[in-house]
Amino acid sequence: MEHERRRDTLTVYLSGELDHCCAQSIRRELDHLISDSSVRHLVLDMKQMGFMDSSGIGVILGRYRAMHQRGGTVSVKNMNPQVHRIFILSGMQQVIRIM
Repeated sequence: MEHERRRDTLTVYLSGELDHCCAQSIRRELDHLISDSSVRHLVLDMKQMGFMDSSGIGVILGRYRAMHQRGGTVSVKNMNPQVHRIFILSGMQQVIRIM
């Protein structure tokens, strides 16, 4: 998982799949990255991500809760059509901004 930090915004580049098999390790990595309280905005770039299931939705929602509790935001961008469809069907666009 690649990432870059610009001021108070952390962009994380997800690749491969965000499913039951890898959700726990991605969750741990993201939690470590956002443990720095100066991170106010988390952007998940999904350009290289081919698949996401309900476990992936749980990972994203959990990071949303953590960021929201400290007044921060979570956004997603560059979703492929399949991931975008799952995102919309789950209703996540109501709380997480699509860039």
